Amino acid sequence: MMFLYEILINITYFLLKIIAFFNKKINLFISGREDTFTKLSVIQKNDKVVWLHAASLGEFEQGRPIIERIKKEYSNYKIVVTFFSPSGYEIRKDYNLADVVCYLPFDTKSKMKQFIEQIHPSLAIIIKYEFWPNLLQELKKAQTKTILVSGIFRENQAFFKWHGKWMQRSLTAFDHFFIQNKTSKKLLNTINFNNTTVSGDTRFDRVSKILQQNNSLEFISDFKNNTYTVVAGSTWGIDEEFIVNYINNESSPEEKFIIAPHNINSKDIAILKNSIAKKTILFTEKEGENLTDYQVFIIDTIGILTKVYAYADAAYVGGGLATGLHNILEPATFGIPLVFGNKKHQKFQEAVDLLAKKGAITIGNQNEFSQAFKKLRDNNNYRTETGSINKKYVQQHIGATNMVMDYVSETL
Repeated sequence: MMFLYEILINITYFLLKIIAFFNKKINLFISGREDTFTKLSVIQKNDKVVWLHAASLGEFEQGRPIIERIKKEYSNYKIVVTFFSPSGYEIRKDYNLADVVCYLPFDTKSKMKQFIEQIHPSLAIIIKYEFWPNLLQELKKAQTKTILVSGIFRENQAFFKWHGKWMQRSLTAFDHFFIQNKTSKKLLNTINFNNTTVSGDTRFDRVSKILQQNNSLEFISDFKNNTYTVVAGSTWGIDEEFIVNYINNESSPEEKFIIAPHNINSKDIAILKNSIAKKTILFTEKEGENLTDYQVFIIDTIGILTKVYAYADAAYVGGGLATGLHNILEPATFGIPLVFGNKKHQKFQEAVDLLAKKGAITIGNQNEFSQAFKKLRDNNNYRTETGSINKKYVQQHIGATNMVMDYVSETL
């Protein structure tokens, strides 16, 4: 099977190179990897290295508390951070706590062998669910201490099917699995992996610290002007369709909206702005404007959404109707009621939990969207109680980073 996998992975890479001529994101995916080994040249043979891999931005945020602790407690180690996806790399490529930030090479045998030899990590930390067979094989050959952090396993994964025996062998590269829930532990036990700890999700440690930072944004304060405000974060087209219809047809003059789209290319931003009948301004247009006069503020930039959530009275988080739900823990830590789509949230434990606890609402059509936000707008007690559930939930799940670091201290 590994032989067939090697053939398929090389064919896939070849095809992606062709597609890259016509697709901007795939072009970043391919061209960015051409610089990987050049970036890694700063790692010398005698360096002590900790390597952390994250598929994309969400997984990076799960790994971030660990990076911060390692940098503080093991300053003699160099830190290498790799990404699989451009959406993670492009935003965090200048992350200052890492000595190198680059793309993970494509999972061919030769590239992964070269990668592991070049960084020779004392510890490899893989976040959540990146199980590349050639990579894991090379880690095992090098006898590299390897751990999975904030992992989640599901019974429909290949590991737990009759045809996935070869993938099960890849998991033997892990010295320990730090997983989010008991279901994952039971699944691993069924295939005789008992080196597990139910530690929870390190993102709770990350988002809990948000409350300790300065989250003030003067221009958002001016815009809000002590008015009830809905923040819609990481929205996609279908999310924005519901939001715009609500703003245009059902919102009150005493209700403001901040929209932070997932994609901020100028063409899509212009279409979004022009579809809104209320007085609307962009982040890039704000200078010299009296922001209090506007009802809708579109954030056509990146990097400030977390602080924007601090001003929300209620939040809609995008992705649940598109490719997958975005981060709901950031608004939750501020004690904000949450609304998100009902189609692509099931793989996120925090979404499942908060729905069960009544701290969040799912919607699947315009009527459900409108009813949810009318209730949040008109019922202050309901809004306060719902938000309190979310804040309490975050605080109750802090501690995963300490569990991981106890293991790291025995390794480094």
